[in-house]
Amino acid sequence: MSLGRTLLDVRPLRTSPVFRRLLIGRTVSSLGGFMTMVTVMYQVWDMTHSSVWSGAVGLAQALPMVAVGLFAGAWVDRADRRRVYLLATVGQAACSLLLAVQGFTGGVPVPLLLALVAVQASFGAVGGPAAGVFVPRLLPKDQVAAGLALNQATGQSMMLIGPAVAGLVLGWRGIGVCYLLDALTFGLAFYGAFGLPPLPPEGEKSRPGLHGVLDGLRFLTGHRVVRGALLTDLAATVLAMPVSLFPLVNEERFGGDPRTLGLFLSALAVGGVTATALSGPVTRLARPGPVMLCASGLWGVSLTVFGLTTSAWAGIAALVLAGAADAVAVLSRTTIVQTRTPDALLGRVTAAEAIVGQAGPHLGNLRGGLAAGWSSGAVALVTGGVLCLAAVTAVAATTPELRGGAGDPDADAGSDPGPDSGRNPDPAPVPAPGSGSRSDSGSPTVGAVEGGGSTAAAPGGP
Repeated sequence: MSLGRTLLDVRPLRTSPVFRRLLIGRTVSSLGGFMTMVTVMYQVWDMTHSSVWSGAVGLAQALPMVAVGLFAGAWVDRADRRRVYLLATVGQAACSLLLAVQGFTGGVPVPLLLALVAVQASFGAVGGPAAGVFVPRLLPKDQVAAGLALNQATGQSMMLIGPAVAGLVLGWRGIGVCYLLDALTFGLAFYGAFGLPPLPPEGEKSRPGLHGVLDGLRFLTGHRVVRGALLTDLAATVLAMPVSLFPLVNEERFGGDPRTLGLFLSALAVGGVTATALSGPVTRLARPGPVMLCASGLWGVSLTVFGLTTSAWAGIAALVLAGAADAVAVLSRTTIVQTRTPDALLGRVTAAEAIVGQAGPHLGNLRGGLAAGWSSGAVALVTGGVLCLAAVTAVAATTPELRGGAGDPDADAGSDPGPDSGRNPDPAPVPAPGSGSRSDSGSPTVGAVEGGGSTAAAPGGP
C-alpha cells in the first residue's frame, strides 16, 4: 500500500475554503476546551482532594447532555443548523468568561463552579447536533470520510497539546488565565461558522416537542446497526473511562505536580493522533462494524493493563495503545452513524450520539471516582476494563450486522427509520474515501471531552 493511501486525505482542505475556515476555528476552540477541562479538574481537586468530586465534574457535564440533548436535536431538525450553532457558540463563550471571573476572584464554592460547567454543557448539547450536518452538507460525497478524519486528527492534536499548555499556564498565570484563553478561542469558532450558507433540514422537518424526540428514538431503537454502534461506545465509556482517576494516579506516582497532570491525557492523545494520521486503511476497508468492535475491545484490554502495571513507562505505553484504539473506534462509529442516518433525522441522531459519546465518558468518570473511593484506583481501572470487554463481546454476539461489516444494505433489513426519515436510511455499502462515502460527527471527535468518543471532544466547543 502506498504512503499516500495510508496517510490522511487532505483534499477537503484544498477544495473547500468554507470547510478549511470552519476546521481552523473549531480546532482552536478545541485547544481552549481541553485547557478548560484540565483547569476544572485541577481546580476541583485542589479545592477538595476528592476523587468523588473530580468525578462529579463529569456528572455536571453529563446531566445537561441527557436532559437537553434530544430536545435540542429535534429543534435542530426544524431550524437552520448554522444559526443554532452560532447561538450555542456565543453561550459557551459567555460561560467561559464567567469561569474566568471566578478564577480571578476566587472563593467560589465547588457546587457553583459545577453549575457553570453544567450551563456550558447545555449550550454544547445544543450546538453539537447542529454541527452534525456540517461536513456531510459542505463536502462532496467522495470527500466526506476525509473530512471526518481531518476533524478527528485536528481534535486529537489539540488533545495532545491542550493539557500540556494548560499545565504550563496553570503554573505560570493561574486558573483565571486558562479560562480566559478558552473564552477567546470561541471567537475563531464563531468566525469559522459565520460564513456558512443556511443549512435547513433536507426532507420533512421534525415534529415539534416530544413527538419529534420520539421519532428519533424510534429510528435508533429500530435500526440495529446504529443501535449496536452506540451501545458499543456506551459500554466503552461508562464502564472503562479512566480520566477521573488521573489526579489520584498523578498524586500517587508523580507527587501531585500540576505540570504532570496532563501526562496521561497526552499519552491517550499520542495514540489517537498516530492512529488517525494512519487511518487511510481503516477508512478504505469499508468494514466499520468489525473494526469498531475490535478497537473497543482493545480499549478495555489496554486500560486493564494500565491498572495492573506498576511501571510508569508500561502504563504510559498502555494508555498510548488505548488512545489509538479509541480513535479508531470513534472514527468507525461515526462512519456508521453518519452513513446510516437520513438528513431529516441527523440532528436527533447526532444528539443521541453526543449523549453516548460525551455524557458516557462523564458518567464513566463518576463511576471510576466512586469505585476508587470504595476500593482503589487500580481496582477501579481493572474492573472497568474487564467489564468493557465483556459488554463489547455481548454486543458483537447479539448484533451480527455489526460483525458482518455494517456495510451491507440488507444487513439491517426491517429497521424502522421513523415517520419522518426523509429518505432511505440504508444507503449503499460504506465506500472508501473518494468513492462517495458519507460520514462525520460534525464536531472534532478527539477520542472525551467535546465531540463524541470515549475520550472525545472538549467541553470548550460544541
